[in-house]
Amino acid sequence: MKKSSPAKPAAGEPMRERILDAAFAAFFEHGYSGASTLDIATRAKISKRELYALFGSKRALLVAGIKERTARLPVPLEFPDIVNRQELERALTALATALLSLLTDEPVLALYRLAIAESTRAPELAATLNSEGHDASWRAFAQFLRNAQTRGLLVDDVTPEDLAVQFTSLALGGIQLQLLLRVAEPPAAADIERRAQKATELFLRLHAHGA
Repeated sequence: MKKSSPAKPAAGEPMRERILDAAFAAFFEHGYSGASTLDIATRAKISKRELYALFGSKRALLVAGIKERTARLPVPLEFPDIVNRQELERALTALATALLSLLTDEPVLALYRLAIAESTRAPELAATLNSEGHDASWRAFAQFLRNAQTRGLLVDDVTPEDLAVQFTSLALGGIQLQLLLRVAEPPAAADIERRAQKATELFLRLHAHGA
């Protein structure tokens, strides 16, 4: 399977975006700990002084890049206020579709591979990816499920956090691990939609009131 390469930053991009693109190109090529701010500045066609004026440190670059990439992702941090079973089903299917689209996207997979590869030398990479990406979405999703329980749409004998784990597991199955290991091809849009609908059906069969 051909390994994709990160895109090189374009000189016409705004400086902040150009620096972040250069930083992640360097991170993917050399690892977080092996990438130097001089290399990043050179790739971005700026001076180190300009780089430090905007970001201050390599870690600040990492945090800013993860936040910016997380903000571009399709997983919503604000969930709709659902009032009936149909709205809950639509919201869960949309979430599963977004989750699968996100976590099977090659740039996101590359970031996870980088965090895994650098987990010993630069554990802050995985910690930052977890806190800035995973945790915020996870808390929002758990609150959404808690609201559904309060409205009597989901059973309340399972914690919202455990419900979130089960739903995510149903949606992803083993596809993300297979993609991280490069032993499978990313699913097509139709397959993602099918997986999302199936995960929602199974989840509601297990946990919806009156299912």
